[in-house]
Formats: sequence, C-alpha cells, structure tokens
Amino acid sequence: MPETLKSFKLLLGFDYGTKQIGVAVGQVLTLQARPLTTLKARDGIPNWEEIAALIKEWQPDALVVGLPLHMDGTTSDMCARAEKFSRRLHGRFNLPVFTHDERLTTYAAKGEYIRIHGAQVNYRENPVDALAAALLLQGWLEQNLN
Repeated sequence: MPETLKSFKLLLGFDYGTKQIGVAVGQVLTLQARPLTTLKARDGIPNWEEIAALIKEWQPDALVVGLPLHMDGTTSDMCARAEKFSRRLHGRFNLPVFTHDERLTTYAAKGEYIRIHGAQVNYRENPVDALAAALLLQGWLEQNLN
C-alpha cells in the first residue's frame, strides 16, 4: 500500500453526471464500498451544500471521482467535466481527490439492479448512479490498496 494512502480510513466516491451524481462510501479497512445516495445536478453543477453536508457527516479522508473514458481508453468530453468536478471538490473541501476509470460501471450497475430486482426497470425513476459510484470506488480500493 502506498505510504500516503496508509492513513486513509474512509472515502467517498462520485459517479459524476450532468443530471445526477451518484455517491458511495468506502472503508479502507474492509476494502468495501456501498451506495450512499444520488444527488441532482443541473447541467453538471451539483448542489454544493448537499456535498458539503455529506462530507461533514462522513468526514472522508479522500474522494474518488470516476472518469468516463471511451472503451479504447481515450478521454471523452465528460472526462473533462469530471476532472473539473474533481478540481472543484479539492478546492472547496481541501481533501485529496483521485480519479478512477469508470468504464462499464453504469452498465454493471444496471445488470446488478436487474439481478437483484428481477426485471428491467425505468432508470430515470430508479437511478443506479449510487451503485455505479460504489462499483468505481470498489475498483479504486482494490487497485490502490490491495
């Protein structure tokens, strides 16, 4: 485990989107992440007070933001927006912010939702963003702390 990460105990993960932002919480001790909530965004701009409340409540040691890369690994237009969101998180909350490849996490989250609930659902009414955030945070934990 890298020296700088040894002191981390709790992280929040963000699946950034222009309409919704999924949030997950992960524990370094157990290397487990779980969905927390889905926040509304307006053209990619979150309600910063809601994020501040989550950070105050959970007191994470670091934050992880998913990067929506293309399948070939190249950056997408959304990558630039997610990176900007990452910089704003760091600037507002003065916490370490890491990014993580989130390719296929939303697809996997939808599959998991169908597996649990047994049917195709309307994802606008039943968003999977928090589950996608948990999957990307889980991937970051496994990649960086195993």
